[in-house]
Amino acid sequence: MAAFLQYLFKSRKSQGATATRQNQPRTPDVEQAEKAEKDEARANLRESQLKALEGSPTQKELAELAISGATAEVRLNAANRLTDGNCLQTVQKKAKGRDKSVYQAVRQSLQKLREEQARLEAISDAITTLINTASEQARSEDTKLYEARLETLNQKWVELEAHATEEQTRAFLEASYRCKERLQAIQSAREEEARHLEQTHQRDETLSLLSKTLEDLRSQSPDTLPSLASLDALQKTQENRWLEATRDTQVDKQQQKTYDATMLALRNYISAVRQIGQARETLAELADAAAGEGASDEQRTQAKAVSQEINWPNGFPMPSLLVPVHKLAGQRKQAAPAKVEDLEKQKVIAADLDATIANLEAALEAKQLKESRQLFKTAQQQFKSLDHRNGKPFQARMQLLTGQLRELGDWLGFATEPKQIALCEQMEHLAKQPIEPEAKAERIKELQNEWRNLGGSSDRELWSRFKAASDKAYEPCKEYFSAKSGLKRANLETRRAICAELETFLANADWTSIDWKAAEKIHLTARQEWKAAWPVEFRENRQVQKHFDSLLKQLEAPLDEERQKNEALKQDIVDKAEALIDHEPLQDAMNQAKNLQSDWKAIGITRHREDRKLWQAFRKACDQIFARRDAQRSEQQQATQAADDAAGAVLQETQGIQRGQDVSALSEALTTLNNLQTLALSSDVKERVQEEKRRLKKALADQQMLQDISTWQSLVLARTDGQPEPEQVPRHWPELAALQQAYDHSELVIRAEILSGVDSPASDQQRRMEIQVQRLAEGMGSSEQNTNQIVELEKLVANWCLKLSGQAPDQALAERLNNALAAVASD
Repeated sequence: MAAFLQYLFKSRKSQGATATRQNQPRTPDVEQAEKAEKDEARANLRESQLKALEGSPTQKELAELAISGATAEVRLNAANRLTDGNCLQTVQKKAKGRDKSVYQAVRQSLQKLREEQARLEAISDAITTLINTASEQARSEDTKLYEARLETLNQKWVELEAHATEEQTRAFLEASYRCKERLQAIQSAREEEARHLEQTHQRDETLSLLSKTLEDLRSQSPDTLPSLASLDALQKTQENRWLEATRDTQVDKQQQKTYDATMLALRNYISAVRQIGQARETLAELADAAAGEGASDEQRTQAKAVSQEINWPNGFPMPSLLVPVHKLAGQRKQAAPAKVEDLEKQKVIAADLDATIANLEAALEAKQLKESRQLFKTAQQQFKSLDHRNGKPFQARMQLLTGQLRELGDWLGFATEPKQIALCEQMEHLAKQPIEPEAKAERIKELQNEWRNLGGSSDRELWSRFKAASDKAYEPCKEYFSAKSGLKRANLETRRAICAELETFLANADWTSIDWKAAEKIHLTARQEWKAAWPVEFRENRQVQKHFDSLLKQLEAPLDEERQKNEALKQDIVDKAEALIDHEPLQDAMNQAKNLQSDWKAIGITRHREDRKLWQAFRKACDQIFARRDAQRSEQQQATQAADDAAGAVLQETQGIQRGQDVSALSEALTTLNNLQTLALSSDVKERVQEEKRRLKKALADQQMLQDISTWQSLVLARTDGQPEPEQVPRHWPELAALQQAYDHSELVIRAEILSGVDSPASDQQRRMEIQVQRLAEGMGSSEQNTNQIVELEKLVANWCLKLSGQAPDQALAERLNNALAAVASD
């Protein structure tokens, strides 16, 4: 208290001194000095702020300078350098109405920032739309103007690429790549279609040219022969043209047969013309002999041989030079009749040749070169075995097959050579790769099979290249397989050691007291180690495998017996558990189920599959037992939920009942809440109900108190008119009045004002202080907050109405007492 008074008087002194100084007159010199000091401080502040602007101030520092800069120049400079949106908005709010230049600068910056943000958002939306369009383009089935649409997308992307994120760039590039792949596929399909159309056109042109050429040759004059060089050039160009027109495409069989027939006719014609040119002198001599009358048999034989060698094709006009020779060859002696045995043999050979030719045609159709060559060789041998008469029907077919075989060989050679070169390159590349030997050997085998499937190669140099690459690639595999052979021997020894250990274990095992889990683990470990000891030589392992299987059977027999015994024990547990499903009481059933679970764990080894089945059955029974408990809990939860819902509705109604309402409404609400106590409420709702009951009880007590105070006030006023009737006074008031000493009316009112905290008139302040001191001495003032204020006031009112006799109290005192009571009622 002393310290507080000292501080209070000190403050007053300092305020007085300050006021004195303020009231003193100020001289001009003092004012000028203060102004100079302010100008210097302002200049220093401006200089420091300019230095701060020259540095690298943060956005927050710039915002502070824009608001509180020493000069307009500093503030405007700082405002123009602001770029952060939040700082700009802050400065705009604070500069509005204070600094117009800063406000306008910040406003323009904000407008530019918003415009830039809008522009960037528009660009971002455009990028997203472009990516979606590219993705849809990659999936689209519409191929019209595909390339133009893709080019448009790429041009738009070039404009937007600088604003795209890394993820957006990756997404567009992926979509663009898929579009390019799609475009390439479309272009490839178009090119392929164009190629097929061009090949079809070339084939038609080839057949047309060959047909026209043959027609021209059939109308050729017998006196002149066509140019052999022109015919050779025509044949080679059309063969190459047909080969290119049939490469990697499907050719109609009828069209191919037409080409084969026309080309064969052309080849036969060219071959005959070539032979005529080579035997021109011989033909002239034979023509002179045919013109004379004494042609010898030798000349006839020579003419026949020359005619057969030339073999002029049918359907073409025979050259004049060849006609005499044919006539001379036709003059022959009567041939001796053939023997019956020879005729039968010729028929058999002809039938065999016919079958061989049919097989050869099928092989040529399937483009099987190797089989076709073998069949053609057989057909040639059979054809040579036939005489002229029986072989003539096969002559044209043999010539046709000869040409087809040559074409197939040329075509396959042309088609397979690049593949064989590729196989050589793959094998050479494989030889350089450090691949695991097993995989490398497998790959070598695959490449060799591909080489064989191509039919081999007649190019010895190409075959030597492939063989050398294969040998080089297989060199590291040799070492591996050699080491693997040693590994196989080591694994075989390991397996023999496993058998020896099993024999020792079985010989010393006491099955009456054995650790069954350990025995089962030995069985499992033996099988795992046996499997790990691989690879082994099959032949050497055969006997060891039989021995191991025999030992396993000896070990498995007692294990299976023990497993079956344990399975029977578990089956008994399952039966007991199923019997507990409907057992009552439920708690006893659950306890027994828990005991059965412990018994289950104590049982030893079983077969995995059987144990799984038993466990599922046992688990199902236990689940049904505990499901009953869950059902009961669920019912309880449902009952609790229903009770909580009902209580919530009641609480919602009672919460609307506030202090000041009728006592009957409060009592009824309390009764309703008391009835909720019988329900299965949750703990939270139960606590809410209790809290609401306490609130309503307090409201009921407050309302009762208000009614009591109202009754008291009427009695206080009635006392001013005389002593109240005994039936009007509460029954317990005489007892209350007797417990308190008698006070005069004035003191009694002052004490009531002290209790209710109401101020007393100025005239009674001195007496009030005396009464307060007296109350402190009596020990009542310190415990005033802890005593029942209403009880004390009721004592005073009882004293007012009953104990004081004589002159009636003053009306003013009665009003003061009622004011004190009203103050308590309003708290």
